[in-house]
Amino acid sequence: MHAHRRRLTAAASATVATLAASALLAGCASSMGARPSRMAEQGPVSRVVNDRSGHAGRAGRSAPEPPVQTPAPARLPGLGPKTLARIPADARQAVLVTGAGHDASTSSVTLYRDDPVTGWTAAGPAWPAHNALRGWSADHHTGDLRSPIGVFTLTDAGGRLPDPGTKLTYDHAPIGFTADGTGFHGESLAGAFDYVIAINYNRKPGMSPRDWTRPMGESRGGGIWLHVDHGGPTQGCVSLPQSVMKTLLRTLSPDRHPIVVMGDADALAR
Repeated sequence: MHAHRRRLTAAASATVATLAASALLAGCASSMGARPSRMAEQGPVSRVVNDRSGHAGRAGRSAPEPPVQTPAPARLPGLGPKTLARIPADARQAVLVTGAGHDASTSSVTLYRDDPVTGWTAAGPAWPAHNALRGWSADHHTGDLRSPIGVFTLTDAGGRLPDPGTKLTYDHAPIGFTADGTGFHGESLAGAFDYVIAINYNRKPGMSPRDWTRPMGESRGGGIWLHVDHGGPTQGCVSLPQSVMKTLLRTLSPDRHPIVVMGDADALAR
């Protein structure tokens, strides 16, 4: 009798344990079905990976690198669209003459070279210079005492002194380039034509600076040169210190197609 009760008690205990386990499993399933997991609430989560340094990072493609911005080649400073449009495409050297004012007789001169990548770059300092007594004109005529505004090629040189080592054609004429008399301020003109570079305004390129051919006619003037400064205004030329003239003669080269860009600052900016 007692043994039979023990068997019934053991059986009842096993039944209770089985029912409890079933209820526990049913509760987990119900809980998972009734409330989504935290991962499901947050939505898809990107896979996280570690880089070689041990730092966590997002998997997938990295953002594209921004394109490298290449600066545009530099232009000759102070020049406006009309002046820039007159610069020959093959010009690689430029003497930039910037007048202090439309009626001023002083200027600043800088030599530039054109690099195919960086553009126009100063090849030296700014040098002081003189131009015509009354300043500048876009319609130069004989006797107006103004220097012509514009962009002109440079092909021919010469002077009273021997060739200092230029690649331009050079006419050495000790007598032909003699300057006499005095300037507008009473200064001596001696030595003013020791070195000259002809500006191709109303002249025939390829000839000596002393050639007086005037394709646009005599009334339009001519004989406009870069020459040695004598300490005062000119009649139409641009004058520079003798050392600067030697530098220009030794630097300018026909295969670089040198030009001079000249005028007062306001005119050049147009």
